[in-house]
Amino acid sequence: MVDRVTVTPDAEAVIERLRGTHGPLMFHQSGGCCDGSAPMCYPEGDFRVGHSDVYLGTVAGCRVFIGAAQFEYWKHTQLTIDVTPGRGSGFSLEAPEGVRFITRSRVFTDAETAELDAAGPAPRADELPAATA
Repeated sequence: MVDRVTVTPDAEAVIERLRGTHGPLMFHQSGGCCDGSAPMCYPEGDFRVGHSDVYLGTVAGCRVFIGAAQFEYWKHTQLTIDVTPGRGSGFSLEAPEGVRFITRSRVFTDAETAELDAAGPAPRADELPAATA
């Protein structure tokens, strides 16, 4: 199965620290407003996903969503959540850590695209069961 979203070991370590402080977490890939295209990390349930948000998958035990319009731009790419030194968004949990989450991407191969197409459309947020802590 092709993953639409992955995470680097460095980002996973930050996620684990944040989970220890904040409990279950989730990500929403920003659509470019205040912080460009940044993956935003929130306590699970603190950011309300809407019916047009697309579920990309789970990384480090965190569900990852993206807005439908942003998904249309990036649906042909695998997104990787990474971390880099610097100050993140005031809205994202890593901001006080002195690091920020970033998204890296690569274009799916033809074989990966065929596999994703065969699996059907990515589910919308309202098609998923509620998160369990």
